[in-house]
Formats: sequence, structure tokens, C-alpha cells
Amino acid sequence: MLLYIIIAIIMFGVLIAVHEFGHFFTAKLCGVRVNEFAIGMGPTLFSRKKGETTYALRALPIGGFCAMEGEDEASDDKRAFGNKAWWQRVIILVAGSAMNYLTGLLILLVLFSQISVIQQPVITSFFDGFTLEGESGLMVGDEIYSINGHRIYMAGDIGMFLNRANGDVMDIVVVRDGQQVTLDDLPLQLREYEGEEGLYFGLRFEQNDDATAGGRVKLAFYQSIDYVRMVWMSLGDLVRGAVGLQDMSGPIGIVTMIGEAGASADSTGQAMDRIMTLVAFIAINLAVMNMLPIPALDGGRIFFMIVNGFSLLFARRKLNPKYEGMVNMVCFICLMAFMVVVAVSDVAKLAA
Repeated sequence: MLLYIIIAIIMFGVLIAVHEFGHFFTAKLCGVRVNEFAIGMGPTLFSRKKGETTYALRALPIGGFCAMEGEDEASDDKRAFGNKAWWQRVIILVAGSAMNYLTGLLILLVLFSQISVIQQPVITSFFDGFTLEGESGLMVGDEIYSINGHRIYMAGDIGMFLNRANGDVMDIVVVRDGQQVTLDDLPLQLREYEGEEGLYFGLRFEQNDDATAGGRVKLAFYQSIDYVRMVWMSLGDLVRGAVGLQDMSGPIGIVTMIGEAGASADSTGQAMDRIMTLVAFIAINLAVMNMLPIPALDGGRIFFMIVNGFSLLFARRKLNPKYEGMVNMVCFICLMAFMVVVAVSDVAKLAA
């Protein structure tokens, strides 16, 4: 267990480093002065200055930063972040999330390069006793195209969106004989079937035993899209109150979860597969979350750029960078306080 926790901490640090390197690399590429590039937060464990930039490793593996000249305040330096063209600033801000997404996708490509079977969202048969077979329901050969408006890219999507229907009727679109057929209010629910243990929707899907390289790449890309959708759905559940603080995890909970996934595996190879699958999801999760229009996050900085654009268009003046810096600082403190609360919750769950 301890070994897998150490691996989890290292992987978490790698994801932070990759994110900040995205900012760092594009900032240098765009000619922005970078004052400090740090991995971690809190007290400095190690630092070294090379050229104009201080490179630092800090004590707490919960973040990191790429401190650019003129990022949070006005600067007369021509190389300051705030004095660069808007499109350069957008590239720099997006680069961190882009690197996290590409990291997650690359991990998925490596994981899926090992598979030999790809399941397609095409119905091949039904469980005995399935009652919704027919022209007004589902038929063998139907390709599930969407469920309740959610596009189905692979067979794994089907269970996810059927389960989210919570037993209610659902709208399913299938491709049948080359034509899209809409099945509204279909009462497809989990139930017991004779000869089967557990609850099932009663559908079996096509297995492609000859997974091509192109098929594996497509599957990895579709899985990355699914991870993005899962993050958005989780945020929606949080806003609606469908999930609470006890369902959330911070760095401590994530590291513990990764460690448990590795420790519960039957072999070292299976443990690494499980760990890397979680790391891929976390990488893509970080990519999405950092693009939210919340001050102190990259998406929030882009949001302020848009607000500045409207201010220039209608008021003929830019917002004072001092105020943006103050808002970012306040939101950063709130974000850190929230992370502390989540960390306390994670520790309480471990102690329970």
C-alpha cells in the first residue's frame, strides 16, 4: 500500500509539473519574462536561479505556479505578461490545461494499446425475458446513437447514461438500417433476469476481436471525451446538490484512492493499469477544472480578459490590473481554505 501511495504522490506532482510547464514553455515562446517556476506550494525546499528565472521545489505537493512578470499587476516591462497581445496571453493560459489533457490522452493511448477486443455500441442479442424487443423498441443490429441527448461513442457510454436515468423512462436514438430511429419514453430499467446474477438492462453488444491500431486510438480519444463529460456531470450534480462534501476528494483523498486501487490489484501489472487509468482521469479533470471561469484559475483569467475587452469596447478603458489581482488573491485564499476543508474531510473518512 505504501509503495502505491508514494507512486500516487509522484504522479500527482508530475501532473502539476506538466501543467505549469505548459505555462512556462508557452510564456518563454511568447517572450514573456518568467520570474519563478515552482512545483508545489509553501516553504521552498530547493531553488536555483538560471538566467532571469528562479526554479523552485516547494514543500506541499498540492499545486505549483509559473510566476510571470506583470501577471497580477501593471508593469512597464515590454516582456510583461499583461503587455503581450491578447492571443498570446490566451495561448499561455490555455497551455497548462492543454498539457494536462494531452497527458491524460497519452496515458490512455498507452493503456489501450494493450487491448485486443473493442466492444461496439451495436446490439447483438438480449437476455432471456427482455420485453422491449421489436420495431417500437430495440432490435438486434441497432447501434445506440444517443441516450437522453448524450451522444454514445462506445459501448461503455451506454451503462453510464442508462444508470444516470435513475430508473426513469428515457429517450434513445438508434441507427437502424442506416436511418436514425427515435424511441421516446422507453422504460428501459435495471432488473433481474433468469439465469443471471445481479441487475442488468438486458442488452448484449458486439465484440470486435481484431482491434486495429486506428480503433485503439479512436477508443482512447473517446474515453478522454467521456472523462470530460464525467467532470461536467459531476459539477452539475454538485450545483444541484445531488452530491455533497462527503463525496468530494482533495489531494489526500486522491492519493489514498490511487493507493487503494493499486493495493487491491491481483498483480503489479494490473495495479499499474488501475493507477494509470486514475491518473489519466485526474489529468483530464485538472484540464477541465482549470478552465472554469473562476478567479485564481486559468479560466478566470481568460474571463477577466473578456471583461477587459468589453470594457475597452464600451467604456474606452481597461480595468485596473490591481483590482483583478485583488480578486484573484481573495479567490485563491478561498480556494486554499476550501482545499483545507476537503483535506480535513478526507482525513476524517480515513479515520472512520
